[in-house]
Order: sequence, then C-alpha cells, then structure tokens
Amino acid sequence: MANGAERMDLDGRPIKPMTICMIGAGGFIGSHLCEKLMNETPHNILALDVYNDKIKHLLEPDTSRWAERIQFHRINIKHDSRLEGLVKMADLTINLAAICTPADYNTRPLDTIYSNFIDALPVVKYCSENNKRLIHFSTCEVYGKTIGSFLPKDHPLRQDPDFYVLKEDTSPCIFGSIEKQRWSYACAKQLIERLVYAEGAENGLDFTIVRPFNWIGPRMDFIPGIDGPSEGVPRVLACFSNNLLRREPLKLVDGGESQRTFIYIKDAIEAVLLMIENPERANGHIFNVGNPNNEVTVRQLAEMMTEVYSKVSGETAIESPTIDVSSKEFYGEGYDDSDKRIPDMTIINRQLGWNPKTSLWDLLESTLTYQHRTYAEAVKKATSKPVAS
Repeated sequence: MANGAERMDLDGRPIKPMTICMIGAGGFIGSHLCEKLMNETPHNILALDVYNDKIKHLLEPDTSRWAERIQFHRINIKHDSRLEGLVKMADLTINLAAICTPADYNTRPLDTIYSNFIDALPVVKYCSENNKRLIHFSTCEVYGKTIGSFLPKDHPLRQDPDFYVLKEDTSPCIFGSIEKQRWSYACAKQLIERLVYAEGAENGLDFTIVRPFNWIGPRMDFIPGIDGPSEGVPRVLACFSNNLLRREPLKLVDGGESQRTFIYIKDAIEAVLLMIENPERANGHIFNVGNPNNEVTVRQLAEMMTEVYSKVSGETAIESPTIDVSSKEFYGEGYDDSDKRIPDMTIINRQLGWNPKTSLWDLLESTLTYQHRTYAEAVKKATSKPVAS
C-alpha cells in the first residue's frame, strides 16, 4: 500500500483485506486493476490468465514489494480443474475473460458465444455453490440498438435523450436479425447477465455486473504484426493507432457516423475499486461505467487522434488522413452496428458517488503518447524494406 492508513468504505467502515480471484488478469483491464490493487490496497490477488505479458512487472520476485500478495496461475478456464479450488480460496471473484473484438464476432461467432457464455458458466456456478461474491464484466453492447435508431433520420425524437441514453434498469436490449452475426457477442453477454441475475434471485448469489463503455488507455488491445497477429483487427482506438503509427489513412467504417463515448482506464478502475470495497452498495446492481461527456462520432475520433498523434510524435499528418470503407469490406458479411452508445450514470453516481474525470483530449494524449513510445520504432523496423546492395 502507498501508506499505512486504515482504509474505510463509503459508509465509514474499515475495509478488511481480501483475496481476489481475478480471471483475465493478464489483459488490458486486468493489468490496470492489478496495479491499482497492489499500489493502493492490502488485498491479495490470485491472477488467472493464459498470458501474463501485461502484468510481468508485477510478478518479478526480486523487485516487487508486493511479490507475496499476487500469484499468477496460467489457466485456460475452458478446461482446468483448478478453477473451482481457486474460486474457493478467494473472497471475491472478478471475471474479465472474454472475446471482445468486433472483427471476431462475424468471423468467429462460435468462439465468441462459447467464450462469453459457455466458458463463463462454471465461474457463476462455483461462486453460487460456494457462497462467493462475483463481479462479472459484461459490455455496453448488451443494449444493442437505441429506440431512436428506428425512427426516420430527421425525426425530432432522435434528439430526445429518452430515445438514446442507455439506462441499466429500463432500457430494452434490441439486436439485429439472427443472420447478423455481429450480435453473437451481445447476445452471449446478455444471456450470461440473465444467468447471474437469476442466481442472485433464486440462490442468493452476491453479484455485481459491470457494463463498460469503451475503456481506453495504455496496453489496450494490440498492434497487428508487432504484439498481435498481422491479420488481426483490434478495436477502434488500437486500429486507428496502428494506422497512425504506419502513416496510413484511418479507415472509417460506413463513414464513421456511429456515435460513441470513451472513458480513461484509470477513471474506470476507480469505479471498479469502489465496487470491490463497498459490497453493501454494489451487490445486486448493474453499473454502466462510461463517460457521457466524451461523446463523439467515430469520424470525429479519427480527426482528434490524428491531431493528438501529430502533437505527441512530432510528425505531420499525411495528406489524406482518413478513408471511407464499407462495413462489408472491413468486417465481412453479417456486420451490423448500433447508432449511439451513451450511458446514463444515475445508478453508479447514487450508489458509489462516482463520476469520471478525464476529458477525451487528455485520455487520447496519454494513450497515444504510450503507443508512440512503445511501438513507433518496432513499426518502423517492421515496415522498412532492406536496401539492395
């Protein structure tokens, strides 16, 4: 911990040290949450994942002052008998494991459904049967399309927040047709949410469900051909970062007209820590975690990222910084999308007193500084051609 002061929850009660079983600890969100827990709390972590590249700095036995508080277990939860034992050892299980890259929803719908529903079933079962608390990470995609998206484009109600702001307790979940495989992810995530909720209602499972709205920051996703597959298609920010690093036009799918909100990972992790340490306020709730103040179209995001990257890299933007592509060309057959994803923050503000702080410009500057520092030289080497003698 940063200091020896006793930690108190939001209601003035001392926070007891706990053991947390974190599934997916080696990923983007898991790595930042592990850092937060090690630096600011006395809690112990059983870190479960297939890879640990993003948390290696926390696992070095000779240099880490918290070496005894974090244990890494290399586990694929699909088929590992150790999982139940590790859940039993913990006071709280956090499930971050998922396939959550839009390009996979079309091309790997079976893997997407299995990863996000079937593979999560044992986690929910073990927590329920052993009376262990569960924080389950879902997605804002469970909302699907907004009510307003079904109105004519010039209809005035499309500008009414009641027709597009997404509320945990009242907004419907509206998906596309079955042939639109893009919704395989959202459907699987919604069904596991319903299972978690049912376990709470019927068997008394203490649970919290988190719906992230585009969490952004260092270590997000991968750069194709550098620390991920060359043919891989990461999510929008990493995809645009890859284009900027390679001095390629940023590809705007269907004109980049979809609207999104983006939140800095450090703001989001503050919200998760409040859920961890305030179970009386968090149990039984579904929380949107996003920043409605950082709303832009994907086209506006591309323009901002181009400007910010020029600042942090010292490079001038290319002559044509963006290019329009169709969703069929970019993602393949079966792609569909939601028009807006704007979170309502009433419940998380009421229960946990939390609000995001970081502006879109600042989070992009922090993230792109990291991307440039981490990847620029590697990309240059990968793209440079040997000169003929």
